[in-house]
Amino acid sequence: MSQLDNFDTQMKWMIYGANGYTGELIARDAVKRGLKPVLAGRSRAKVEALARELGLEARVFGLEDEVRLLAQIKGHGLVLHCAGPFSATAVPMMEACLRANAHYLDITGEIAVFEHAQSLNERARAAGVVICPGVGFDVVPTDCVAAALKNAMPDATHLALGFDSRSSFSPGTAKTSIEGMAQGGKVRRDGKITSVPLAYRVRRIDFGAGEKLAMTIPWGDVSTAWHTTGIANIEVFIPGSAGMIRCARFANWIRPLLGLSFVQRLLKARIGKTVVGPDQEKRADQGTYVWGEARNACGECRTARLHTANVYSLTIDAALAVVDYLLQMRPTGGAYTPALLLGAELVTQLPGSGAMNIE
Repeated sequence: MSQLDNFDTQMKWMIYGANGYTGELIARDAVKRGLKPVLAGRSRAKVEALARELGLEARVFGLEDEVRLLAQIKGHGLVLHCAGPFSATAVPMMEACLRANAHYLDITGEIAVFEHAQSLNERARAAGVVICPGVGFDVVPTDCVAAALKNAMPDATHLALGFDSRSSFSPGTAKTSIEGMAQGGKVRRDGKITSVPLAYRVRRIDFGAGEKLAMTIPWGDVSTAWHTTGIANIEVFIPGSAGMIRCARFANWIRPLLGLSFVQRLLKARIGKTVVGPDQEKRADQGTYVWGEARNACGECRTARLHTANVYSLTIDAALAVVDYLLQMRPTGGAYTPALLLGAELVTQLPGSGAMNIE
């Protein structure tokens, strides 16, 4: 009998980081759907106020004390982790979930977090626990495009993915981007994640709304798309003006400065004071174009395009779709990508998503 055989739709589950911008959006939508997550985070005032408003249980704790963290997670069948930067928070939460036999989900886009999750695959299998980071915009749409292109071209050797979005950053995403700039660019070459300069490759791409200049970025698919598809060479692109590309390339020269801890603290503190996530009206007007291109050794090419809802609406719907799946199903434990867990069709089933077109 599986350790998770007693799981059902009444499974007790938690949103950690419910006091953050995206965590709160997910919590509010979960309640609208009749779900009752436990809301948790380190900010007592914010977590308890939101829990009172939504009629939910609240828990207040940080992630530094392993014993207390484990005690707080025990009794929950699933944790949806929304507190970034995930480079600092994902490892202790994954460990607590494994020890508490709780499924782990998060909304990260950080390559290192995806790679750490995969390193826990055998432990997760043994525990009967699903570990699936990246169940938001990072990386659901691009991961599903990657899976669909692999199905369309099984012998693909090269994969390029990308998206064109007008959504502005939440504070957490902005802080993560500051960390990413200090670490430089990333691509996958011959199956290995390789460090490259920021804006390492530039090309023109039609993401779905006309051809635009685009540059490579160190997006999570550099990790996840390989685990989803086995394609050995992967790059991820976003549109960028000539000026934006020049700025990114200039940042390569000051990366050592950006990596200093006190500079990171100063930049993140400023973000905390000045960056506010988009309101509902702005979110409703910010759809996203998603693109992918697979090539094989013969030079044949297949291209996929998809239009989705805005970044934050997609994150809410995708995260809760995966939660709902795990509340009802009993998949084999292990480390998953979103497309490996729910299939390439996941993104097209989300509100605001159109059909995926492959040419």
